[in-house]
Amino acid sequence: MARYSVFAIARHAASWHQGWEKAWRSPEPKSEYDAIVIGGGGHGLATAYYLAKNHGIRNVAVLEKSWLGGGNTGRNTTIIRSNYLRDPSAAIYELARGLYETLSQELNFNIMFSPRGVLMLAQTEHELRAYKRTESANRAQGIATEIVSPERCREIVPILNVAGPRYPVLGGLWQARGGTARHDAVAWGYARAASDLGVDIIQGCEVTGIDRDANGVTGVQTTRGPIRTRKLCIVVAGHSGVLAEMAGFRLPVESVALQALVSEPIKPVIDCVVMANTVHGYMSQSDKGELVIGGGADGFNNYTQRGSFQHVEETVRALVETFPIISRLRMLRQWGGIVDMTGDRSPIIGPTPVPGIWINCGWGTGGFKAIPGSGWATAAMIANGEDPVAGPFGLERFREGRMIDESVAAAVAH
Repeated sequence: MARYSVFAIARHAASWHQGWEKAWRSPEPKSEYDAIVIGGGGHGLATAYYLAKNHGIRNVAVLEKSWLGGGNTGRNTTIIRSNYLRDPSAAIYELARGLYETLSQELNFNIMFSPRGVLMLAQTEHELRAYKRTESANRAQGIATEIVSPERCREIVPILNVAGPRYPVLGGLWQARGGTARHDAVAWGYARAASDLGVDIIQGCEVTGIDRDANGVTGVQTTRGPIRTRKLCIVVAGHSGVLAEMAGFRLPVESVALQALVSEPIKPVIDCVVMANTVHGYMSQSDKGELVIGGGADGFNNYTQRGSFQHVEETVRALVETFPIISRLRMLRQWGGIVDMTGDRSPIIGPTPVPGIWINCGWGTGGFKAIPGSGWATAAMIANGEDPVAGPFGLERFREGRMIDESVAAAVAH
């Protein structure tokens, strides 16, 4: 893999940039692999990369039915934070946040990581008490967060209306080292680095069946022919239940659409991420000037990737009271992503009832921020059979009643 650098740009400028090689290989599928990862989003690509880099398992294929990053990886609001209440959640999200800080250098690909800070507004007494609890837990976990006053919130976000009639700002939870990254670049960077280590990135290859024998998984049936393997990892977000059914087991997961939108571009007005959980809206500003606005999930199970007017109306109506400056902006585009929700709003990482099959799913609305940590931990579990970071998120916790409940503890599970 040729290294990207300012010198490479200057060198290729002499040939009008006609000599750049493809970012990753697109080989034909082999008949057999040591491991197969189904799902070419951020989590699947990160899993394949760390299998090759950390554990030397390089005869790996990533099978993606459409194009890389075409699912939730390319359909989110790019928030990165780790200020979760429960210890297992904080551990995996902080691992991911730390890896994000140096990921551009490691992958030799600019993921545009921006540690601009994340401010979570407390607009009810309940939220303020919950955030104080989270701050105490974060301090014990070694994660730097702090409770800030309404005045400090206004200093961080000058466009904020702290005295709103329905939703006054009573304080906030500030994580200065949270931020954003470019979602497409994360997928492309992992794909390029994994391909360089020998991983086969195979797009347009839909899995239509999973083969088993008495000892476990034996391979997959795809639109490009059968492929044999004894190690299979399913990382397909909202379609996890579909693949699990192919393999012969069920998951405690529901699939719903989560919606977001961006405004027309304007001059810089906000330089951090703000989450207003009482009204279920969150906002940041992209490098192009667009306000990136996230809203709620649909209240019914579905597989649509389109938005609805209802959520735009509900989200924007509430955010306008908190950020009056946005009231006259026009919406540029809107979309939805199919998120996989567990009962406790925490992910599932680990082996399944079928020997040789691992699952990574259930990230709900918080999957993007976890990509590096998720891939790191899942690869370790596949290679070694266990991992201390991924261990608490096993599928068996639902049978044992050992929930990692972030839905109640964190006020909102983003």
